[in-house]
Amino acid sequence: MKLSNIGARLAKLAFAALLSSVLVYGQQYNSAPRTKAPTSDPGDAKNVALGKRLFFDTRLSDDGWLSCASCHDPAHGFSDSRRLSVGMLGQRSKRHAPTLLGRGLGQSQFWDGRAASLEEQVLQPILNPEEMGMTMETLLPRLHQDPTYRGLTRESLADALAGYVRTIRSEDSHFDFFLSGWPIVMSDLELEGLRLFQNKARCYLCHSGRQFTDESFHNTGVAWSQGAGVLQDEGRAAITGKRYHRGAFKTPTLRDVALRGPYMHDGSLLTLEDVIDFYDRGGNQNPYLDENIIPLHLSQAEKRALLAFLRTGLSGSVLAGTNDKSTKSSSGGSFF
Repeated sequence: MKLSNIGARLAKLAFAALLSSVLVYGQQYNSAPRTKAPTSDPGDAKNVALGKRLFFDTRLSDDGWLSCASCHDPAHGFSDSRRLSVGMLGQRSKRHAPTLLGRGLGQSQFWDGRAASLEEQVLQPILNPEEMGMTMETLLPRLHQDPTYRGLTRESLADALAGYVRTIRSEDSHFDFFLSGWPIVMSDLELEGLRLFQNKARCYLCHSGRQFTDESFHNTGVAWSQGAGVLQDEGRAAITGKRYHRGAFKTPTLRDVALRGPYMHDGSLLTLEDVIDFYDRGGNQNPYLDENIIPLHLSQAEKRALLAFLRTGLSGSVLAGTNDKSTKSSSGGSFF
């Protein structure tokens, strides 16, 4: 190996070591209470298999048309390709379905953090009249007609679904290999995007840690109506009643973010280019804007580099279940 190549490799490894410490910045900032200890064991293959079957079962909805996977599509990074999700009888949600990638590591669930555990979260869409429209009094007898589900209770239903969701994750991205000591996997453009991510572009202030989320709530101005001068969605404040939570929403993971457009809690930004432009201009100004959201003044070249890191550097294998590879991110493989 040439000395120049060795030097470049060592420089990249030093950069990786520095990045590992930088990416934990801000994880306690404005955060929700930590989720309670899981009652399900994600390593229990039988429980996970039951949860997976339930996840794709349309009998969980009153009209028999919708399953959990209807809004959390595995091929779309376990999120929704539609701007706003559609519930029973065509009812349209006011929010975009968030990804389930890495939610087993989350501190709270939903865009507004209203559920403290996955066991609580998985039941809410089923029982919401605007989503799947079920009641437990109707659901359990229906499921008991299937021998696989006999003996299922509210608690075991939640336990199985939560157990499956805990296995949903993204692994083996260029970034993961980079931190494992194989920096040659990342292109020069991705590395430049990574450098921007953790300094000038200020992404790391909210998208920190290995899951690229601080699990906190921030007002970036997405919910602010520029014309009317009002918040269209109170966000976290509807749960806490706190002024500084007005218009604030949970920071989503950026793992396999290229799979998951449209973006933001309302699906209002269609592409990653739109997202970068939104943050470059400093979000939407409003009285509750997070103090870390400021104009970035990125050049077109810097935007291209940041896009490369987001689109290919963070794209890996989306997995769910004990050994199930749901999909390989197509956005990542073509750039090797």
